[in-house]
Amino acid sequence: MSNLFIPNPKEAESIHILREVAAQFEKPVLLFSGGKDSITLVRLAQKAFYPARIPFPLLHIDTGHNFPETIEFRDQLVAELGLELIVRNVQDSIDQGKVTEERGRYASRNTLQTTTLLDAIEEFKFDACIGGARRDEEKARAKERVFSVRDDFGQWDEKNQRPELFDMLNGQIEQGQNVRVFPISNWTELDVWEYIKTENIQIPSIYFAHKREVFFRDGMIWTANEHVFREEHEQVEEKMVRFRTVGDMTCTAAVLSEATSLEDVVNEIRASTISERGARIDDKRSEAAMEKRKKVGYF
Repeated sequence: MSNLFIPNPKEAESIHILREVAAQFEKPVLLFSGGKDSITLVRLAQKAFYPARIPFPLLHIDTGHNFPETIEFRDQLVAELGLELIVRNVQDSIDQGKVTEERGRYASRNTLQTTTLLDAIEEFKFDACIGGARRDEEKARAKERVFSVRDDFGQWDEKNQRPELFDMLNGQIEQGQNVRVFPISNWTELDVWEYIKTENIQIPSIYFAHKREVFFRDGMIWTANEHVFREEHEQVEEKMVRFRTVGDMTCTAAVLSEATSLEDVVNEIRASTISERGARIDDKRSEAAMEKRKKVGYF
């Protein structure tokens, strides 16, 4: 773990938040997707509790349509760090009749994750779920507090947010409520990438430019895969691409890129005029797509 004692105000804030979670909640969990933000959270948690182990498990809600590179990286990271990993599968929620598989041109399991997540929170009685959302990503996420209370149905009310004055974090909740915690809420995408570069953090290979079979739809680059609906006229091409944000295959678009190193990626992000959420297919469903998902219990 490099640069353990080099001052970094945003890192210090995030470490403070993680320690507050451990101090104020009985059963916290870190929501882990295998993406850059949750990987960054793992590094921050390592530093927050060093030399002890991270004192809470990781929870991955697996849609079944994840990129293989992400799942491989997840398992490798957990094994190397000796972390506890809990996996709950959207397919189980489908098999149990709790959610219905979407069909058609824009079918995705992304929204179905909410039911699986809420069931996992209830199963393990988690009272705080640590996530990698950042305010710069999307306008609904910009409304979130660092400690964001969910009601006993797992729902979020943007009009009922607690004030967070002078870095005071209020973790008191009523029976049945839980809190979503966002330690890197004040970071930007560039902050995350510069931190990954400085710390030399390993990340899945899909974040770097590579040749991949893709097709173009609605001005976006979709992965050509059995899980992604593609019409006959949509031709598969091999392009040099990478991913700025990682969900599952059905909701994450690629971008054309030649960035094959962390330095290349950082320079590319510095020059970009488009938000990383511009590559999230699921955000294109409506202007308020993210806010609607959050109100019913999404991450």
